[in-house]
Amino acid sequence: MKNMHTILSHLTNQPQFRFLKKQACYEKYIKLLGAKYQKAVAFIYIKNHTLFIAVTHPGFKMELNYNKDLLKSLLTQLRRYDQTCEMMQAEQIVIFHSRYHPLTPPKTEATTVPYYEEQSSAEFAILTEDSKLKEKFEKIQQQIKGVDR
Repeated sequence: MKNMHTILSHLTNQPQFRFLKKQACYEKYIKLLGAKYQKAVAFIYIKNHTLFIAVTHPGFKMELNYNKDLLKSLLTQLRRYDQTCEMMQAEQIVIFHSRYHPLTPPKTEATTVPYYEEQSSAEFAILTEDSKLKEKFEKIQQQIKGVDR
């Protein structure tokens, strides 16, 4: 009986599923980065011996541009220590900001409307001589007292 690992390794060796092996190597490369950079990277790919790294925020682009040596050394170490990722060869590294963001779980909205109890006891002094203003304050007092507790 074959287990899942052998079936997947057999599939990745098929020519039509070559991209699965590349994708696994890309994920290994991202996992080699620090936790901060793992959150920053949206996706990566290699084309014409150039490693393209898409980041989720322009600030990360500047930070990764300063650390291109680190990115290149991680790529060579991955190629050296993992024989399945030998095809990951890159002469240059290009970092760009992408509007693509990894899928985030949908936010659940509250299905009920929150109700609050009245905090006021409607006991306040009306210190005005203006009849219109006094009338409005009395109306507010009556509205507060009329609320069920």
